[in-house]
Amino acid sequence: MRTLVLLALAGLGAQLVDGSLGMAYGVTSTTMLLSMGTNPAAASVTVHLAEIGTTLMSGASHWRFGNVDWKVVAKIGVPGAVGAFLGATVLSGLSTGTAEPVMSLILLGLGLYVLSRFTFRGLPKGNLGKPLRKRFLSPLGLVAGFLDATGGGGWGPVGTPALLAGGRMEPRKVIGSIDTSEFLVAVAASLGFLFSLGSQGLNRGWVAAFLLGGMVAAPVAAWLVRLLPARVLGSAVGGVIVVTNVRTLLRSDWAGASGVVSGVVYGLVYVVWAAALTYSIRAHRREKVPEGDAGERRVVAV
Repeated sequence: MRTLVLLALAGLGAQLVDGSLGMAYGVTSTTMLLSMGTNPAAASVTVHLAEIGTTLMSGASHWRFGNVDWKVVAKIGVPGAVGAFLGATVLSGLSTGTAEPVMSLILLGLGLYVLSRFTFRGLPKGNLGKPLRKRFLSPLGLVAGFLDATGGGGWGPVGTPALLAGGRMEPRKVIGSIDTSEFLVAVAASLGFLFSLGSQGLNRGWVAAFLLGGMVAAPVAAWLVRLLPARVLGSAVGGVIVVTNVRTLLRSDWAGASGVVSGVVYGLVYVVWAAALTYSIRAHRREKVPEGDAGERRVVAV
C-alpha cells in the first residue's frame, strides 16, 4: 500500500511539472520505476498506459483554458503515434546506450538556446502567429514518438524545445498542444507494447496509482501555465531541459563523471538557472510597468 501511495504522489508531481512545462512526466515516472528494479519495457508500458488517462485529462484541461492549437496537435500527433508504435515494437531489440547521449547533446543545445533566448529577449515576436509547416511537424513527431516509446519519455523533451525555438507559438500553447497530442502517442505506444509483450511484467496497481495522481494534477497544471508569464515560463522550460540532459550526459559512459565532479557541475547549472529565472522575472516586471508610471518613478527617485 505504501508503494502505491508513493507512486500516486510521484504521478501527481510529475504531471504537475509536465502539464505546466510540457515535459517530464514520462522521464520522472520511468526513472522511478527503473530504480525499483522494473525492466525498461515494463516500465515504459506502465507509464504509457497511465499516460492515456493523464494526457486525456491534461488535454481537456488545456483546451478549456485556451492553450491548444488543434492544427499543430493533428500535424505532430499522428506521426508521433506512428513513431511511438514502431518504437514500442522494436524496444526489446534496440540498444539505446549510444543513442541516449547523442540525443542529450542535441537537447542540451536546444535547452541552452531556449534558456538564453527567453531570458534575454523574452517571447520572440517576429514569427509569432506564423503557421508551423507539416514538413517540420511530421518528422519531429515521428522522431519524438519513437524516442518516447523506446526511452520511456521523450515526447515533451524533444517536441517542446523544438516548437519553442521556432518562436511561432506562445509557450503556453506549445505546452498545451504537446500535452494534448501526447494522448495519441500514449495510446499507440501502449498498443505496440501490448501486441509485442502482452501483459508480461505489467503491474496494474502501479498503472492505477500513476493514473490517479496524474489526473488530479492535470487541471491544476493547465490553469497554472495560463497564469505564468511567457518570458518566465520560457526560461523555466529551458532550465529544465538543460538540467535534465546535463544529468544524462554526466551519468553516461561518455563522461563517466565522479560524484564530486557531478556535484560541482550540478551546482553551477542550478546557479545559472536561478540567475536566469531571476533576470526573467525582473525583466517581466519592468515590461509590465506603464510608461507613465515609469516616468513618475524616475521623477520621485530624482
